[in-house]
Amino acid sequence: MTRLSGATPSGRAQLGNYLGAIRQWAREGADDDLYFVSDMHAMTTAYNPQRLRALSREMLAVLIGSGIKPERVFVQSDIASQLTALTWVLECTCTFGEVARMIQFKEKSAGAKTVRLGLLTYPVLMAADILLPGADEVPVGEDQAQHVELARALARRFNSTYGEAFVVPKAVTPKVAARIRDLAAPERKMAKSARDEAGVVFVLDAPDMIRRKFRRAVTDGYERVEYRPDEQPGVANMLEILSACTGKSPQDTADGIDSYRVLKETTADAVIEELRGVRNRTEDLLADPAELDRIRSTGAERASERGRHRLAAVTRLAGIG
Repeated sequence: MTRLSGATPSGRAQLGNYLGAIRQWAREGADDDLYFVSDMHAMTTAYNPQRLRALSREMLAVLIGSGIKPERVFVQSDIASQLTALTWVLECTCTFGEVARMIQFKEKSAGAKTVRLGLLTYPVLMAADILLPGADEVPVGEDQAQHVELARALARRFNSTYGEAFVVPKAVTPKVAARIRDLAAPERKMAKSARDEAGVVFVLDAPDMIRRKFRRAVTDGYERVEYRPDEQPGVANMLEILSACTGKSPQDTADGIDSYRVLKETTADAVIEELRGVRNRTEDLLADPAELDRIRSTGAERASERGRHRLAAVTRLAGIG
């Protein structure tokens, strides 16, 4: 059984990424599971090539620094020749209507003067990501479930039309993890691509920076520390962060905290400690480019080897190999 998950380097890895997904991948991932830096997905909107390259290296280092075994990790573009070949076959299996109705495409293209073709077709690339290594399961939230359904439809259509080549994957709902909100605007989730970084805690933030961001976190005028997400979203967000770091329920973490100042300091302390080892290991990797390149190269070789035979079968069945 193989599960596949990816992290797009559209910005620096932040606390929500780590507590909500990356930490679980490190703790619960099986030996056959695969994790990748989906740098090609970050090209669907305007981007800076140098920044994308740097963010991809940082994300790779964060995944490994978080405890994911290096042999399970690779960078998407390192196997671009395989993925683009498979994507073309899948695009010739897909219909325009299937990609045009994708909710994310509609949301991201709404009101835009120009829309990159890649924003429309990247779900087919995502299908190639899933189908090339033969992933059985893809843990996704509701916003990505539609993309996995497309991968399933394309796999079944190719198999029935040209011959059996693909495992038909299924979307699985991951265990409920931390849902971290922006400290400065708790009505929205914490995002690595946020324009205003005041409320975003990045994995590689220094302890003093983390503490400053929590001290400036938005609260309310109630002046009581209780877990009431609807009435006190800012306070509830910090309690959920503290809960994720301590293993206690948000309600239990509120016990004994009698002021917002204490809540902010206590949560900052917990986050600093939670991220300490990850930050240190990640910074060590980034400070040793040769070692990071070696790990990346090895991961690419393993990923390439895993998909080579399936791609050969697909191109042969499709009449181009």
